[in-house]
Amino acid sequence: MRLLRSTDLALRVLMRLAVADQTTPTTREVAAAMAVPYTHAAKVVAELQHLGLLEARRGRGGGLALTEKGRTASVGAVVRTFEGDGDVVDCEGTTPCPLNTGCRLRGALRRAQEAFFVSLDPITVADIVTEPTGPLLLGISRPAP
Repeated sequence: MRLLRSTDLALRVLMRLAVADQTTPTTREVAAAMAVPYTHAAKVVAELQHLGLLEARRGRGGGLALTEKGRTASVGAVVRTFEGDGDVVDCEGTTPCPLNTGCRLRGALRRAQEAFFVSLDPITVADIVTEPTGPLLLGISRPAP
């Protein structure tokens, strides 16, 4: 299973903000630090804000800050939200699979996908930024002098 770019970015934004201390980077700064287009980062930030996982303040002194809900959020829940509840394979797409009515693969893949999510459920955002990850994140996200 491969995560969508938006899921990957959402997790990285949450991780970056989890180690931000008193700083409040802007969406543009986060996008630049992660080498992703600003528009893509802005969409992900808007969704994370809608979920209550981060706060975004505009204007002078504004920026992004992780909420307590974001710090304690389950990685599994974040991944589920961004990935959606679609199947790993598309059995009924534009050219439906001829085995669709008698195939056991779809169910097996659904169970494997759910096992993937379940394995991430007990892990929080705070858990994934403990050492050595947190200090490393801070090091790569600081602007060069």
